[in-house]
Amino acid sequence: MGEKMTKLEKYWILYDVGNSAFVLLVSTILPIYFNYLAEQGGVSEVDALACWGYAMSVSTLLVAFIGPVLGTIADTEGYKKPVFTICVVTGAAGCAALAAPASWLLFLVIFVIAKVGYSASLIFYDAMLADVTEPSRMDQVSSQGYAWGYIGSCVPFILSLVFVLGYKSLGITMETAMAVAFFLNAGWWLAATVPLWRHYRQRHGVPKQAHVVRDSFGRLAKVLKDIRGNRKILLFLLAFFFYIDGVYTIIEMATAYGSAIGLDTQGLLLALLVTQLVAFPWALLFGRLAKKYKNTTLIKVCIVCYFFIALFAVQLDRQWEFWFLAVCVGMFQGGIQALSRSYFASIIPPEKSGEFFGIFDICGKGASFMGTALVGAMTQLTQDPGAGVGMLAVLFAVGFILFRKAAALSSPYTP
Repeated sequence: MGEKMTKLEKYWILYDVGNSAFVLLVSTILPIYFNYLAEQGGVSEVDALACWGYAMSVSTLLVAFIGPVLGTIADTEGYKKPVFTICVVTGAAGCAALAAPASWLLFLVIFVIAKVGYSASLIFYDAMLADVTEPSRMDQVSSQGYAWGYIGSCVPFILSLVFVLGYKSLGITMETAMAVAFFLNAGWWLAATVPLWRHYRQRHGVPKQAHVVRDSFGRLAKVLKDIRGNRKILLFLLAFFFYIDGVYTIIEMATAYGSAIGLDTQGLLLALLVTQLVAFPWALLFGRLAKKYKNTTLIKVCIVCYFFIALFAVQLDRQWEFWFLAVCVGMFQGGIQALSRSYFASIIPPEKSGEFFGIFDICGKGASFMGTALVGAMTQLTQDPGAGVGMLAVLFAVGFILFRKAAALSSPYTP
């Protein structure tokens, strides 16, 4: 998987291959199927887009409440793997359970449960980075995780497309085709997690206390106090909240947005498959560039590029423009995610990685609260999906300003 990766690093990377299948499903097929269910229930396209955005926001808020507490519990010696396992099983089971409901509202409820399980699992997965590799290799290993996640997730996605796009020729219903896709992706996710379950050992942590849950709240309060007192980490987290919110809103709302403005469904799905294929080499490229250039410089480049991507999306109304946008997103998606994760891991104490990543992941891979809410509200207010997407440029602008200030501060974390 790259430049002499250890077995444990490979197993950690393999989890990204597994969970990325769910991410790709959520950003492509799921919104289209939800629109289908909503249409069956008499919901308009504009309201369906808004409801999808609100569901994303609800899942993020739930993780915001439970994530930091779970992170502090997981930092207790011997707890990271068990709590990680609970989250993975919840997410994968929820993914499979999406095959059951015919009601659009029940579908959204199950989706929120699956999304919370997925997002919570990433708190522990990201925190494991300090356990599976050395600080000097974090940029490289983190980039490899995203890169192989992109390309690996294409396998179940392509298989799912065979059923979803060809269900009529296969002689099955749309509902049956989607059920196959949900079970296929859930199984892929679990299978890719097994090696990490078997071989991961927690290297960093705090000693087990008599009252793990109660004590975790005390440690969480101390971490929040530490963050408030460390301007570099505080500014970075604020910057990350804004710019990564925009990144994940684009990922999660892309097909819903394309469908709402009347673009061809099959073309949308194939364009987003291209995004994954483009993201693979570019994520690896950013991992290599991080050896030559400061990762802070590379992150700033990615934020600026996303700012222009959001502006371009405002006027998007043709299929080729969506394809162009898909390629541009793929070029910078992996870089900004991987380098942000490894940068944060490098400025926090490894024995408190779960606690800090609990905060980090509130506005991380599963967190598109503000962006999705803005897109949903502005779309309903103006009845124009383009106006909603245009609000994302503001998030990138604010994120860039805050990150530039954070990067200028050289003092590392001192407990």
